[in-house]
Amino acid sequence: MQSASWKRLYKNKGAVTGLVVIIISVIISIGAYLWAPDNTPYADRMVLEIEGQHPGFSIPMLEMKKEQAIPRVSFFHKLLYGQPSDLTYIPLTSWKFGDSLLVIQRYVDEQTSKEEKYPLTLVWYGRPVQDPLPAATLRELISKERISRKTYWLGTDKFGRDILSRLLIGTRVSLGVGFIAVIISLSIGVLLGALAGYFKGRTDDVIMWLVNVVWAMPTLLLVFALTLALGKGFWQIFIAVGLTMWVGVARVIRGQVLAIRELEYVEAARALGYNHLRIIARHILPNIIGPVMVVAAGNFATAIVVEAGLSFLGVGVQPPQPSWGLMIKENYNFIITHNPLLALAPGIAIMVLVLAFNLLGNGLRDALDVKSKI
Repeated sequence: MQSASWKRLYKNKGAVTGLVVIIISVIISIGAYLWAPDNTPYADRMVLEIEGQHPGFSIPMLEMKKEQAIPRVSFFHKLLYGQPSDLTYIPLTSWKFGDSLLVIQRYVDEQTSKEEKYPLTLVWYGRPVQDPLPAATLRELISKERISRKTYWLGTDKFGRDILSRLLIGTRVSLGVGFIAVIISLSIGVLLGALAGYFKGRTDDVIMWLVNVVWAMPTLLLVFALTLALGKGFWQIFIAVGLTMWVGVARVIRGQVLAIRELEYVEAARALGYNHLRIIARHILPNIIGPVMVVAAGNFATAIVVEAGLSFLGVGVQPPQPSWGLMIKENYNFIITHNPLLALAPGIAIMVLVLAFNLLGNGLRDALDVKSKI
């Protein structure tokens, strides 16, 4: 964009706010496994005893080593996929030390607890068996390093998983589906719209007939059909959403190209003998980048809503991968019970991100309007 357009965009507080929210969301999605309290793959650590807890719920946990060794992964693998945990978490109401035992009151629910006893060496694995630690040292180490208080700032879902962690990691799905859908829709829509607007005639008739046929189909049903054809999954939903959003792009681009192709500089390019591909790619498309950016922002917001709806209906992203729509589906029963925020939190996240893209789109539309004043 030109400097004048940037100035107009910066003066639009709504657009700047939307841009800031989007940038923050991108940063969160990139480092989701670094920021999330539960950095296991898909934030799928289940502690069934604490399912459906309210935001801010806090409880001490005993960390027990799993029998099967879990290898450590590299930093980049952890950044992309998380780190499998080698610990099992046991929620506690209280604990005390015997002569050589750790005696715990295991949390079952708010009214119930169950007593269990563990040899100290079972809950501490810091030294080889042939080099045992003194009992007093073991107790101190267990108290400091094997018993910790976990706080669930947004509560837990019906499987006892951390809502905040799944919300952060779910940002990747929403931004990912928006990005891929926009790339697919722009690639198809810009190509067909430019061809229809530039060549007109029979080419325009054929392309617009195809656009009208696709547009006549209900978007949700078309996405259902593509999802069933491609299969349920992470990448399939990206492609299905993208293949349903190109028609709006094609109509906008066609209208812009129809207006620009009659201008003098395009006529001059034809008179100089430039081929059609060069005229479209070098002289027409760069001059309609503004409307393309506005349409892309709108499509990004639409893709997020469509993906959330599909995941809520069970044909989008599949468990245990976190998706905001899937999180609403898993927790919507809590809305009419004691803990509505478990379902409202991902709904609010969807609303904020969609609003951010709509505000940015409106700001881009105003900033790129050549008739507006600086």
